Amino acid sequence: MEILWFVVFAVLLAGYFALEGFDLGVGLLLPLLGRTRENRDRMVAAVAPYVLANEVWLVAVAGTLFGVYPLLEGEVLFGLYPLVVAMLLSWVLRDAGLWFRRRLDGRRWRGFWDGMIAFGSLGLSFCWGMALYAAATGFESPPVHPLGMLLGVVVSGLFALHGWTFLAWRTPGVFGGTRSGRALLVSGVAAALPVAGLLAGAMPYLLAHSAPAGTLNVLSIMALPFAPVMVGAQVWVWRTFRPGKDAVRLPSFF
Repeated sequence: MEILWFVVFAVLLAGYFALEGFDLGVGLLLPLLGRTRENRDRMVAAVAPYVLANEVWLVAVAGTLFGVYPLLEGEVLFGLYPLVVAMLLSWVLRDAGLWFRRRLDGRRWRGFWDGMIAFGSLGLSFCWGMALYAAATGFESPPVHPLGMLLGVVVSGLFALHGWTFLAWRTPGVFGGTRSGRALLVSGVAAALPVAGLLAGAMPYLLAHSAPAGTLNVLSIMALPFAPVMVGAQVWVWRTFRPGKDAVRLPSFF
């Protein structure tokens, strides 16, 4: 059962990187490709239908982490406390930028919140790289380490590439290219590769900190039946908002 839940945790985290990765990548590219107000609106419009559905994966990752590895919770929050705070702050700023950028129409107002989208996306991407490095070392090495920072740069670069591929798929020709769904799938797999490689190193540590078998059995009965619902919701979102189906219309809340 410990192996099963480790696989579930790895799949959820890889799914988060593959899906939320293009949201963060578009945020990273906002200062580069969004040189005009129209382009920035198009970029936000492209990711808007997917943001909330993608963030569900992060909620599932957090729930699995604290449910399956309860002994790890204190160690993670204590050892990575500054990093966890930075990630939460980045997440709040990124989402606040998405929600507030259109509440007023002034240029400075929009510019400020667009800046928060880019800043929050960079903070989350970079911090995820450092967090993965800490996980790969069994949380024995501090995340603020040259290798951790290098991995932060790598993850940010992979997310930016994934975001550009997503824009080229969702708004063909608007941002300098056209990509197929297959190319988007490849970039998503590339964005999730650091998770697979580094969780392999963390596997012995995580298995040693798993919850008792009885707890895992209860979690399996309570949580696993909802997995098809989460996957089905993703399928519905991607079918509903595929290219040519409301590709650049901006939802009222973004």
